[in-house]
Amino acid sequence: MYLRLLKYLLPYWVKFSLGVLFMFLLALTSGISLGMISPLVNLLFQRPYSGSSGFFMGPLIEWIHRWSLSLTPLFALQRLAFLLILVFFLKGIFGYLQRYLSILVVQGVVKDLRNRLYSHFHSLPLRYFHKSQVGTLTARITHDVHLVQGAVNDGVITLIRESFLVLAYLGVTLWASWRLSFISALLIPGAVGIILLMGTRLRKRSTRIQERMADISSTITETLSGIRVVKSFSMERSEIKKFFNHTWNYYKAFLRFEQIGLLGPPLTEFLGVLVAGAILWYGGYEILVAETLSPDRFFVFLAASLSMMQPVKRISQANVMIQHGLAAAERIFSILDQKPEIVGQGTHPIPSRSIWGRGWAHLLRKGKPEAVSEGEPIRLVRLQDGIRLKGVSFEYEAGKKVLDRIDLEISCGEVVALVGPSGAGKSTLVDLIFRFYDPTEGAIEMDGKDLRKMDLVNLRGLFGIVPQEVILFNDSLQNNISYGKNGASIVEVIEAAKKANAHNFILGMKKGYETNVGERGANLSGGERQRIAIARALLKDPQILIFDEATSSLDSEAERLVQEAIDRLMKERTVIVIAHRLSTVRQAHKIVVLDKGRILQQGTHDSLLAQGGMYRRLYENQFRTMLT
Repeated sequence: MYLRLLKYLLPYWVKFSLGVLFMFLLALTSGISLGMISPLVNLLFQRPYSGSSGFFMGPLIEWIHRWSLSLTPLFALQRLAFLLILVFFLKGIFGYLQRYLSILVVQGVVKDLRNRLYSHFHSLPLRYFHKSQVGTLTARITHDVHLVQGAVNDGVITLIRESFLVLAYLGVTLWASWRLSFISALLIPGAVGIILLMGTRLRKRSTRIQERMADISSTITETLSGIRVVKSFSMERSEIKKFFNHTWNYYKAFLRFEQIGLLGPPLTEFLGVLVAGAILWYGGYEILVAETLSPDRFFVFLAASLSMMQPVKRISQANVMIQHGLAAAERIFSILDQKPEIVGQGTHPIPSRSIWGRGWAHLLRKGKPEAVSEGEPIRLVRLQDGIRLKGVSFEYEAGKKVLDRIDLEISCGEVVALVGPSGAGKSTLVDLIFRFYDPTEGAIEMDGKDLRKMDLVNLRGLFGIVPQEVILFNDSLQNNISYGKNGASIVEVIEAAKKANAHNFILGMKKGYETNVGERGANLSGGERQRIAIARALLKDPQILIFDEATSSLDSEAERLVQEAIDRLMKERTVIVIAHRLSTVRQAHKIVVLDKGRILQQGTHDSLLAQGGMYRRLYENQFRTMLT
């Protein structure tokens, strides 16, 4: 999991490496600033220099001694003051640069991860979204990715930076006194042990926190989307109670996590205080009794040891953030590991970053499944012969057939109506033709070519759909009509709206075609939404039209306008109608009667009435209902 997450740093390795370099220089200047205590003490108290040491920071501090103390006290003090200003100036620059580069890297990783996750959503089959809650998926791309950001920024980068500081301060302490350094080293095993001991438990607790947050997000999304139903059934109190339960569970999970996470910093700090007390006692002994340690070195050692406590404390805190992020990464990668069921023979081009060189498209391409067929995918310019289903069966769940050995031919230019009781398999049959799913048995051909061998983008480009439940986006009327045809001009949009009987009501709105329709088209009536959907299909100018009849809920005037638009839309196209009202399919070239996943009857309206059977029963029942 660690390595998989760190792979997202690879496109930014240059900036990351520069950031690490500036972290090292920041630590170096921090160590030098502490080491300057020694020559300053010797200068102010007119003490002789006490010798040299070959440890890590030793040569730099030795050079500062020689460079500053070789002159008269006043000039030496001027040199030290100048050097102190220079060191802190460089320290500020290095701190700024490492932080800025860290932000570039972290935000780049977050952007790439969100792009990868969102793009992967579009490659997953409809089956996946049927069993997943929208709020949960939203939490993955928002809350969970935010936690990964914390793991990279406040975790990995903090860990590297603070480790450099620990090494720099450790180098200063070794220069000052290796004996006292040995005592202070007792802090490190204790702190590391605490960090490792708490890590596993923190990740488990973090997973529970994120699951509780997903419950909150899901409840918010579902309730607000269905607020009309909630109010209609007076279920406000029940929904509020459910939400309160979710927030209470999140509250408890978060507190349990913090109970463990908050123990790390004070425990490591307490270990540091214990060591500091031992250092004060032993250092005083070496200065006052053994006389083996000079005061200047003791002050340097004490300052470096105390300064080391903060980086060690932040390393402990970084571990908390890393465990948070790793738990979130497991949930994100569980989605990315979902394999698309519909294997892409041809895909939409993936945008790439243009500012920083290498894009993230290679991350999206990596791990994509190979196409089912060999060779170049087949592309059709126009449908010429028609669509044929040969022995098609389909199962959502193993052993439960929704469609069973379907044989059906739809000729080019033919209007075919699918009728039958609820659950007969009408919508599933259309989903297979659209290739939202692949058959579990049999094959579907278009002009004699298996759909699985066709370019997926090209295939769906041949289709247009007018759904029963029209989904409009929270955007302008113009953009909703032109959805599916990039670059459509306003002239084309207006022409499509006129054919769909939508132009007049659009002009009656304050902002005309720039009017925002609201979420899911909430600012429009049912008939207006239907006409916008028809205009959208007309603008795309599809060869094959899927029409899920949805005029039954409209008033007579709205139904008349919608039906006129539908008649224009269906001209000179191959049309598949999912029929809910049999009175609307009398003019279909072929009516297909489905029940329990099988075709029971095929024929024209008159021939099916003459045959009797299910179609006649359905028709008579609907006609009798209309009369009563």
